[in-house]
Amino acid sequence: MKAAFFDIDGTIYRDSLLTEHFKRLIKYELIDPRQWENKVKDLYTQWDMREGGYDAYLLGLVESYVEAIQNITVEQNEFVANQVMDVKAGRVYKYTRDRIKWHKAQGHKVIFISGSPEFLVSKMAKKYGADDYCGTIYHYDGEKFTGETTPMWDSVSKQRAIDEFVEKYDIHLDESYAYGDTNGDLTMMKSVGHPITINPAKGLLKNIQENESLKEKIQIIVERKDVIYKLNSNVDIYECSFIEEWEEE
Repeated sequence: MKAAFFDIDGTIYRDSLLTEHFKRLIKYELIDPRQWENKVKDLYTQWDMREGGYDAYLLGLVESYVEAIQNITVEQNEFVANQVMDVKAGRVYKYTRDRIKWHKAQGHKVIFISGSPEFLVSKMAKKYGADDYCGTIYHYDGEKFTGETTPMWDSVSKQRAIDEFVEKYDIHLDESYAYGDTNGDLTMMKSVGHPITINPAKGLLKNIQENESLKEKIQIIVERKDVIYKLNSNVDIYECSFIEEWEEE
């Protein structure tokens, strides 16, 4: 069996589902706005202004989110999650949306593996027809969130999930595909014969270039504005100093 493993945030969805859920919890006055203002806003602004890293923003976001949603009830959570899906679930990249359709037409297993909460991942999987999924589990005591999680945002957790899916569906990894955009997806892409990265973060791109095996087989796809294009893995990574180089020329 061939499979296609998809990360969601930044790969299918054009932002972070967790961010959308966080903001709507604030909108409906279920959590204190200071949880965002004091702990996440600066990291987000630094990334948005291209002065900070995307991975650093995501890690800070997750830490604050776990703290903020303690004592949110199952009923409250479900209401907000449905609002996120109703308003935001269609905001996806054309490339990965079409690739999902292609894999389904080929009879491949389509599996979503995401660091976003599993209660959101499950809804995205249903909307886009994924065969299976896994996400970060937020544990409840029957009524309220306890503050305990089983994460799925790191490479180790995603590799463990892939191993379980391989056994469950008898998947041949050498013939399978993986799609991701950050370092959390690195082991996932190393595992398959056809790795594809969408708008990769700088840290992931550097790790790809340092791994000869991955560098040879990976596809780098960029989707911006109304165009989709493919880059060579030897693409130059510019830092701010490149401006001085241009000026010297």
